[in-house]
Amino acid sequence: MNQVYLNGEFMPMSEAKISPMDRGFLFGDGIYEVIPSYSGRSVGLGLHLSRMQEGLDAIELSMRVDHPEWSAIIEQLANSNDGDNLGIYIQISRGADSKRNHAMPVGIEATRFAFAFDIPPPPQPDKASAKRYEVSATRDLRWQRCNIKSTSLLGNVLHYQHGYARGHHETILFNAANELTEAAACNVFVVTDGVIATPLLDHQKLPGITRLMLLDMLKKHSSRKVEERVIHRDEVENADEVWLTSSSKEVAPVVSIEGQSVGTGEVGDVWLEAETLFSQHRYEY
Repeated sequence: MNQVYLNGEFMPMSEAKISPMDRGFLFGDGIYEVIPSYSGRSVGLGLHLSRMQEGLDAIELSMRVDHPEWSAIIEQLANSNDGDNLGIYIQISRGADSKRNHAMPVGIEATRFAFAFDIPPPPQPDKASAKRYEVSATRDLRWQRCNIKSTSLLGNVLHYQHGYARGHHETILFNAANELTEAAACNVFVVTDGVIATPLLDHQKLPGITRLMLLDMLKKHSSRKVEERVIHRDEVENADEVWLTSSSKEVAPVVSIEGQSVGTGEVGDVWLEAETLFSQHRYEY
């Protein structure tokens, strides 16, 4: 698995070269997406590409994301790399300038890069085989534009490492008011008395594609009450169920936070309903 795309060409990974003066390397000045593909079928492709355009607009990188062009690139990467279950990583940086300067340069070409990597098969709606997530919790110390899917991920990396170093799978984050924001690499849902809730989107949270898809599925196909609102830390800690959502995890059940069980400490029935819905409708977006 070594075929990649770089600036209009497909080539072996070993031949892909990017200038050390590229602003993606020097400043993290770029946008990225990760799109799951199972047996050649992408999940949320149009939504991912639209979010990529929104990110480029937000960082004032004047480039249009052509959906048919990127769909063809993704299809070729999936076909030319071995494996039924692939993640397609796309990164667009502002490009390479002749000097290092914080000010945004004009007249340089954006760097466009994509590659495929193996991912696990799509999660199944089965409580017995579901991966159980144990997570840490801490104060959210990242920058105030987390709604942009930027390649500047050091804050997320440090928060993720906080949990990883303690043997946990993720780190759930809370702002200075003890309000739930998200996790280091996921959005978060809670379930209390059968009601599903997730934080409202703002500058503190990434507008996750899986989050968007799941909310839409629940509203269309479930009788469960679903809320987007402020969620405080004590509600998270006392919830019956807590889920992480991301493109790689889909809907992932959290069974403990900081060593304390979530609900009964088992995978919940409402999670089973949600993951069942997601498995039924994941290819419709």
